[in-house]
Amino acid sequence: MLVPFIPLYKRSDLMDRIVTVTQPDTQHLIHWIDTLRKKYTEITPTVYGRSKAGRPIFLLSIGTGKENIFYSAGFHGSEWITVLTAMRFFEDIVFSKNESKLLSGYDFNKILKEKRLVFMPCVNPDGTEISINGFHSAREYYQIVKSVGKDDHIHWNANAAGVDINHNFDAGWEKLKEMELIQGIKTPAPTRFGGLAPESEPETRAVTTLCRQVDFSRAMALHSQGEEIFWEYGENTPAESRSMALKLSEKSGYTLVENSGLASHGGFKDWFIDELKKPAFTVELGKGENPIPLRFFEGIYEKALPILAEFAAM
Repeated sequence: MLVPFIPLYKRSDLMDRIVTVTQPDTQHLIHWIDTLRKKYTEITPTVYGRSKAGRPIFLLSIGTGKENIFYSAGFHGSEWITVLTAMRFFEDIVFSKNESKLLSGYDFNKILKEKRLVFMPCVNPDGTEISINGFHSAREYYQIVKSVGKDDHIHWNANAAGVDINHNFDAGWEKLKEMELIQGIKTPAPTRFGGLAPESEPETRAVTTLCRQVDFSRAMALHSQGEEIFWEYGENTPAESRSMALKLSEKSGYTLVENSGLASHGGFKDWFIDELKKPAFTVELGKGENPIPLRFFEGIYEKALPILAEFAAM
């Protein structure tokens, strides 16, 4: 039986990208999603929740398969390059499907008949907006972020209330809070303050509500930077997680690492593993200091694409 030839897409095929290499603030995110929706009728964008300052938390999905796979990004404001990565990958999936061309060697026409890929491209739109456009983006929380952020909005990671979303999940949260207190982190801050209770923030609840409602087989959270993959969390880490992480590492050259320090608890990946007992991974994109400049995006994306595509195909 002859297998039909499916060409690999070429860079020249994507000259008219919808997702441009631009800082992904809310204005650009809305424009990209609306343009994608109009061009590709099979995608289903929704507003799944609202941020602390009232911005939409978007959800994108594509595919008709029974297995659900979750991609998330934009947990930390200064890591906005992850939002751009998630949106670029989503557009590439839709393009490769519609043009019947391979993406990173994978046939997404076939994958999307077996699976449904769900994206939350920007979990923390307020933090992203603050990092890109300044403290006034916090709206009614301006005085809080201005007072604790001093003159540095660029490195802001938390939401508009000064809560670090990736410290706000209910996974060893009490232990994490003890560690924060030892380091003098007691009140709203640009980063690492986990809030007054787990899931206290609307951004965190949007993620956990979705994952409790949808039967995801696995989840990936995009962060930056370090070119690393975190894959385990405590005794509920699934047996297959390490072998899956090794496959992702082999595809990219990213290093496998384990939790340590203030990254030991409270994150989305930790919560997904601990509560749902299914594989979850944090992928740290690129190298350098956050926010990573846009001029490095193409190289970061090219190296990350095999991880993202393999995760869908697994």
